[in-house]
Amino acid sequence: MLVPALLVLLFCFRGRADRSPHFLQQPEDLVVLLGEEARLPCVLGAYRGLVQWTKDGLALGGERDLPGWSRYWISGNAVSGQHDLHIRPVELEDEASYECQATQAGLRSRPAQLHILVPPEAPQVLGGPSVSLVVGVPANLTCQSRGDARPIPELLWFRDGVRLDGTTFHQNLLKEGTTGSVESTLFFTPSSHDDGATLVCRARSQALPTGRDTAITLSLQYPPVVTLSAEPQTVPEGEKVTFLCQATAQPPVTGYRWAKGGSPVLGARGPRLEVVADASFLTEPVSCEVSNAVGSANRSTALDVLFGPILLAKPEPMSVDVGEDASFSCAWRGNPLPRVTWTRHGGTQVLSSGPTLRLQSVGPEDAGNYVCRAEPGLLGLGGGTAEARLTVNAPPVVTALHSAPAFLRGPARLQCLVFSSPAPEAVVWSWDEGFLEAGSRGRFLVETFPAPEGQGGKGPGLISVLHISGTQESDFSSGFNCSARNRLGEGGTQIHLGRRDLLPTVPMVAGVAAAATTILMAITVVALCCWRHTSFSKQKNLVRIPGSSDGSSSRGPEEEETGSGEERGPIVHTDHSDLVLDEEGALETKDPTNGYYKVRGVSVSLSLGEAPGGGLFLPPSSPLGLPGTPTFYDFNPHLDMVPPCRLYRARAGYLTTPHPRAFANYIKPTSFGPPDLASGTPPFPYAAFPMPSHPRLQTHV
Repeated sequence: MLVPALLVLLFCFRGRADRSPHFLQQPEDLVVLLGEEARLPCVLGAYRGLVQWTKDGLALGGERDLPGWSRYWISGNAVSGQHDLHIRPVELEDEASYECQATQAGLRSRPAQLHILVPPEAPQVLGGPSVSLVVGVPANLTCQSRGDARPIPELLWFRDGVRLDGTTFHQNLLKEGTTGSVESTLFFTPSSHDDGATLVCRARSQALPTGRDTAITLSLQYPPVVTLSAEPQTVPEGEKVTFLCQATAQPPVTGYRWAKGGSPVLGARGPRLEVVADASFLTEPVSCEVSNAVGSANRSTALDVLFGPILLAKPEPMSVDVGEDASFSCAWRGNPLPRVTWTRHGGTQVLSSGPTLRLQSVGPEDAGNYVCRAEPGLLGLGGGTAEARLTVNAPPVVTALHSAPAFLRGPARLQCLVFSSPAPEAVVWSWDEGFLEAGSRGRFLVETFPAPEGQGGKGPGLISVLHISGTQESDFSSGFNCSARNRLGEGGTQIHLGRRDLLPTVPMVAGVAAAATTILMAITVVALCCWRHTSFSKQKNLVRIPGSSDGSSSRGPEEEETGSGEERGPIVHTDHSDLVLDEEGALETKDPTNGYYKVRGVSVSLSLGEAPGGGLFLPPSSPLGLPGTPTFYDFNPHLDMVPPCRLYRARAGYLTTPHPRAFANYIKPTSFGPPDLASGTPPFPYAAFPMPSHPRLQTHV
């Protein structure tokens, strides 16, 4: 019983609901073209009251003809509840939000938006309908669409019905967001085939799907189109070649210009050029430039000139560490390309072919010069060689050089030869007493010199010399080390000083002494003969020898002098027959004048050589010489005399036996006075010579 009752109640409520006012159809958003009619539907059910429309919230009125709105009205059967809003013709101001309202029932429809579409106008192409362009020059074609088209139109480019790409779109906006104009730009580079072509710009939108078109015609001008040929194209060097330059242009050609390698060919005019080919034409092409009113065009061509190899780039010297790789490159130019080979200097074995030589893991034995050789061309011309040096950086190589044996307590010299790449940081001599790199230390002195070019066949090097002053026994028993170092390592060698014995020189010294004694005796005999057979006037002469250590140097001018003034002059004779040797080996002299002349004795020795002007020449003192050996001087500038018989010389600064001409013009004075000398001036200009250490010799003249 309960269920049927519920069904009855539900039916009753449903019937009452169907009789309440409600919308059977509500308006929806609508898009209408400008100038056409717009219809917004509105249908109510179970309502018999007032119905009105609002526009953006403004009531349009309840009458069916909507007074005050001439283009607006309401249509439909009011009894059936139909109240449709009509607008004709639609204008831009009609674009708004509309509602249908049942005022007495308090019902409002959902808002319906009315959109007005405005078709675009026909676009315009700037410069149309005939646009003049230049072939090969990029151009911009601009198409514009003006007006209040809604929505914004799309601008498209077409050629022969095919849409063109490469366009950009630009939009100009006015106040309040309304559209002012839109434009589209087509970027393209016209060619000669575009002359007379037709392009179409189309404005298309939702308001006008088919769009509106504007067509233009292209009128093209173009610079010369050039072709350049050479006859013949392949030619041996030195032969003639003719170039021909042909061109078509719109407007016509106005001039020709020729160039070679970018430099104008002077005197060349017109479309023809004749030249003599050489190697430069292979890399410096000939060009022909043709001009007209629009522009110019240039074409170039290179000749196939046959010539022999020419060196372009020499190989560069290289320096690498031992164990590393090395490579050399050289460039030759020729047509056809030359055959390039690599050999070692002085060798014939081909190490590599081509412009590059690669040496892997080089060692010291790989150092040297490498030769890049190009064979002559087909015509037998050109070719040649180029060299580069490979330096292998390795630890120094030290070699001992020959050193002469030395005497005990005499000087010595040791030498070593150093080859090093890179250059050695130091060359050091070491021995038991210490070491020395440069300069001096005690008895030792180190000097370093560049080795002569090519010394040892390894290029530049250094020679280090160790000087020893006053050798000792230990110098001969122990070795000397010469070592060098660089950033790659160290190398060295040991050198032993050879000893020279003194014993073999004793017989030689004895022989020299015996020969000197024999010659001295012969000289004495000759001098006695000269003294005995020469007439002279006896004169009392005092010869003063400076530096005398006894009272003979103080004898004044009061010494008497005898002789005949009628004679031509004294002839001096010296008798050496009374010279004897004492036990000390020195010359012991007798005084043949019994003290009448007191003259410091003269040490007579055998000259081993004669210097220019009559002086004594002896070899430099050696370690064998006795200490204190005096120096020999040339007295000719002081005495202006020549030693007699060229057998006697001065030694240790003392007067030799006088030459007969020394006093040839002497005249005995009537009295003796003090010499006319300035204060402090010695009586003879040679008074400053060293003091003698020999016995006195008295000579009677």
